[in-house]
Amino acid sequence: MSIQSIAIDDEPSALDVISIHAAKVPELELCGCFTDPFRALEYLRNNRVDLVFLDINMPGLSGMELIGQLKCPPRIVFTTAYSQYALDSYEFEAIDYLLKPIEFDRFYRSVQRYQKQAANGNGVPRPAKPPHLFVKDGYKQVKLLFEEITHIQSEGNYLNIYTGSGRTVTRMTVSQMTEFLPEEMFIRVHNSWLVNIGHIDKIENNHIHIGAASIPIGEKYREGFYRRISTTDDR
Repeated sequence: MSIQSIAIDDEPSALDVISIHAAKVPELELCGCFTDPFRALEYLRNNRVDLVFLDINMPGLSGMELIGQLKCPPRIVFTTAYSQYALDSYEFEAIDYLLKPIEFDRFYRSVQRYQKQAANGNGVPRPAKPPHLFVKDGYKQVKLLFEEITHIQSEGNYLNIYTGSGRTVTRMTVSQMTEFLPEEMFIRVHNSWLVNIGHIDKIENNHIHIGAASIPIGEKYREGFYRRISTTDDR
């Protein structure tokens, strides 16, 4: 059986290099190349993929953010021009870490590593989905634990993500963020707001209070929100 793979990189020239290398490996089938990480995430959720060649440093959604959102992620070969990301890649049990420009012999060794792991035991182990999210705040990659996020507010194309210790600002929409958050913990209550149900202090006059924040419950979200929390109080 061939190895079903995809490549994700915001630089088309980097994808061209991977495509050329993949064409030289008969057992490797490169099923798609993506410059948009959100389209790649959708593909991964709906198709069988054994191996991903994944750029770490991409605008909007980093490679680590992307793979952290999948319940059953495929095996990963990280690719990047920045060697300082190598240590972070081990958290995701990556098969390999390729530094650009990628030479064919180094690329092929990554494929061989995948084959060796797949041949051992009853298949390739899948890393568990981490309980956190990496987001880009300026030039930093910030790690946020889901359980510590209290609420999220949208301002244009940016999100303010609040925790008990402060605020992180990242370029992303509410709809995009909703795809990544655990459904059992978070709910959208307004066009501009997401809340962590576990951090709600009280609900009064169609407003959610979390600490000092007062968050409006949008009309089109009210029925679903109150059903979710199973409240029977008069509103």
